[in-house]
Amino acid sequence: MISAEKQEVLKLFAAGRKCYKLMQFPEGLRFFERALAIDPLDGPSKEYAKRCRDLIENPPPEDWDGVFTMTHK
Repeated sequence: MISAEKQEVLKLFAAGRKCYKLMQFPEGLRFFERALAIDPLDGPSKEYAKRCRDLIENPPPEDWDGVFTMTHK
């Protein structure tokens, strides 16, 4: 059984991922940060929050296919 906290993290992650795919990176980041406030060790939320920050600073082209390409370490 999944705890209520983990269910909330999963719900927030899914909402953030939807924003991410729609190139709504600031909105997605907020969802991932809310998930991390509940579970600071949630790896997927950490990774997508990092990606959102990177893509806010370095926006992808308008025809972006959703693939994240790391440009630096």
